[in-house]
Amino acid sequence: MSSGNRWLLPEGIEEILPAEARRLESMRRGLLDLFDSSGYDLVMPPMMEYLDALSTGLGQDLDLQTFKITDQMTGRLMGVRADITPQVARIEAHYLKRTGPVRLCYFGPVLHTRAKEFGGSREPLQLGAELFGEAGPQADAEILGLAVDTLARIGIEQPHLDLGHVGVFRALIAAANIDAKLEAELFDCLQRKARPDIEEVLASADVSDDSKAMFVALMELNGGADVLERAQQVLQPAGADVATALENLREISALLAKLIPSVPLFYDLAEVRGYRYHTGVIFSAFVAGQGQEIASGGRYDDIGADFGYARPATGFSADLRTLLKACPVTTQGDAKGVLVPFTDGPELEVEITRLRNAGERVVRELAGATAEDMRRVCDRRLVRKGKQWHMENLQDPANRAG
Repeated sequence: MSSGNRWLLPEGIEEILPAEARRLESMRRGLLDLFDSSGYDLVMPPMMEYLDALSTGLGQDLDLQTFKITDQMTGRLMGVRADITPQVARIEAHYLKRTGPVRLCYFGPVLHTRAKEFGGSREPLQLGAELFGEAGPQADAEILGLAVDTLARIGIEQPHLDLGHVGVFRALIAAANIDAKLEAELFDCLQRKARPDIEEVLASADVSDDSKAMFVALMELNGGADVLERAQQVLQPAGADVATALENLREISALLAKLIPSVPLFYDLAEVRGYRYHTGVIFSAFVAGQGQEIASGGRYDDIGADFGYARPATGFSADLRTLLKACPVTTQGDAKGVLVPFTDGPELEVEITRLRNAGERVVRELAGATAEDMRRVCDRRLVRKGKQWHMENLQDPANRAG
């Protein structure tokens, strides 16, 4: 790389400049405060771990997304985390080992070998919350409610919320006695929402006509609350496991009707995102103008088994960069503050301390700063009039000199 372009960053890796960094940091603080007010304790997992720890549970699906390096101290293979959820599960299982519900939250950068979408970031700023130790629908409803509260906190009041349940697809697979190869093909077709491909795959498969009809019907089982009733009828031949999954969705939906009554729920029983690690309800939140979900989550029981402590678990996560793009812009331009003389004795220092304690941004005036430099960072100026300090509007033309 020549000296002329040493400033270039790898594709999908980008810096965050002051105005956006201020908005991101304000958002991070507000959302972590929200989690704390809901009883979620903050944990801070490391950026790197031994690969065998990162490759458990959720991490198995992220193997291709994980940068791998060799630890020069031990010779063991390490990974730069591509998802924080497995790390939180390790902390809960290995260090906490509690018997009752445990609520944990987190925030930090993760690194992906490839961006999830064209032109996307390979360094998401992942924020999320996990609830361990409770298998009932109340835990799932709490996490869904917290996800909606998270979006509301940044100004997104009416997200499109899609619910599914991996238990439906699993029950159909089990009822049809389908082998792993055909299961993978059907899974791929559902991921792509490709009904003709499902029909083609099933045409030559050794599967009953009832099972074929139910797999095809999954593609149409999306929409409002009536989806659950239609599914009960259409998928009835699959047996009790489908009925159990649908009842679980009904119970969660009934709780959500009380927790977030203003947010309509939509259902998509063909949604199998996270099928290999989710064990129950799954959900995604969308907003207009964003092709990808802005938050997602679901149930993933027994994720701590590889760490010696299997527990029910449910949670959600979001990328702060994605949330920043989706939320309404409430602040523009550079931060504003109060310009003060560099020094003017102890009275000024007392006033500076008072202003900063009150939450003001106070900037000392440097000799080399121009008037434009000062207005870029401050909208007011502290000036002495007699023995008192007074605040002036620095944007007022009458106060711009000096």
